[in-house]
Amino acid sequence: MDKGHGRIEKRTLEVTDWLAEYLQPDWPECHQVFRLERERRFDGKVEVEVVYGITSLPRERASAKALLRPTRGHWGIENGLHGVRDGTLREDASRIRMGSGPQVMAALRNIAIFLFERSGLKSAAAATRHYVCNPDRVLKVVSTPV
Repeated sequence: MDKGHGRIEKRTLEVTDWLAEYLQPDWPECHQVFRLERERRFDGKVEVEVVYGITSLPRERASAKALLRPTRGHWGIENGLHGVRDGTLREDASRIRMGSGPQVMAALRNIAIFLFERSGLKSAAAATRHYVCNPDRVLKVVSTPV
């Protein structure tokens, strides 16, 4: 049970290895499957979310308790990098879908996020606003060595 950001979150993870053999043809490294239930309470409301996953870690190396940490870390990445790429840079709204265009744009967005972090501004949204209003400063950031 965690408390933060004005909410209480309870996570329950169930794990089994009995489906691993069934999944082996498609996922040869699969050793366990899991069901993660997140229950969040905030402002008198209850939200329940269930996600499923597979892992290459065998039961001897990763119990249900041990798997909670990497699943939590995964969402840190999702909310950090991907949240910025979509929320601030509107990646999901992009209409570029052909050829290598999507990969090139993803690389450019990653470079922009790196430069935003290097600039010392509080957030990607603040950095975007700053550089939109001060385009002359963009070249300085891009051309300055680390």
